[in-house]
Amino acid sequence: MEVHLLSWIVLAAIIIVLITVDIVGHVRTPHAPTIKESAWWSVAYIGLALVFGVFVWLVYGPTFAGQYIAGWATEKALSIDNLFVFVIIMSSFRVPRQFQQKALLSGIIIALVLRLVFILIGAAIIERFSWVFYLFGVWLLYTAYTQIKAGTETIGGEEEDEEYHETRLTRLVRKFVPVTDGFRGQRFLYRHGGKTFITPLLLVVVALGSADIMFALDSIPAIFGLTSEPYLVFAANAFALLGLRQLYFLIDGLLRRLVYLHWGLAIILGFIGVKLILHAMHENTLSFINGGEPFNVPDIGIAVSLSVIVGTITITVIASLIASRHLAKGSPEGQR
Repeated sequence: MEVHLLSWIVLAAIIIVLITVDIVGHVRTPHAPTIKESAWWSVAYIGLALVFGVFVWLVYGPTFAGQYIAGWATEKALSIDNLFVFVIIMSSFRVPRQFQQKALLSGIIIALVLRLVFILIGAAIIERFSWVFYLFGVWLLYTAYTQIKAGTETIGGEEEDEEYHETRLTRLVRKFVPVTDGFRGQRFLYRHGGKTFITPLLLVVVALGSADIMFALDSIPAIFGLTSEPYLVFAANAFALLGLRQLYFLIDGLLRRLVYLHWGLAIILGFIGVKLILHAMHENTLSFINGGEPFNVPDIGIAVSLSVIVGTITITVIASLIASRHLAKGSPEGQR
């Protein structure tokens, strides 16, 4: 896939326009979004991501369009897991709801920049060392295992640790930089008595951005298992992340109802992990494995990948809603 410079310009322009709309229309005037507002914006972002898929289809063909859609769907599913941590961060810092939009948008912008760097580095490594797919595959299988473990603990009725533990970066900022004892509107910096302070809102942004780095370690190898094109990888990440702010306000109170989320993510990550290992075996160049010769193994196509990902997401959501409804009826509150 030879990506034209114009395609990068189009993608960059879309991202800049969307961020500008968010800043002018939502962040500049602090307010707590309603469910209806969040729903409409979430639908709009999903629609825009699909329209971009049509653009990829028209310019580069159905194969690459399918890779993009599969990557975007995977990133969208994995981003829901991010929201659990985001909710905990917001709660631990006690961020007023009307200021949360700016914190989320700023964190997302940081995440976009960092993910672009990771993607470009990852693409360069993959182009030179195809054996890295072995490492990506094993890492995703391990991550799938951790998701199963988390899902088992949740289903088993154990309370998840929802206390937010500050990252090293956040603790370092607190240690060396003076912080105000409360929020100062939507300001990141506050000057008082000839001294400049940072506000808790900036610490929230640092926490959100640094937390996303950890999620990127899972999601970026996962999407490289679906496409090796940096343009499609970044586009899928961009559209998934840019819609995350609206999704946060839409399902803030519904996250606990997705009781099988960890199991669904485990299936997706495990499937892509196996796909990566099979691809690495198909392209094998390591001399100590099969004498450096490729294995005669199947290479899972994008149609199968897309079917597994979309099917898993659909079944996970439906099963979670049914299960959460039964749990609610069985609780003391539901029996009243």
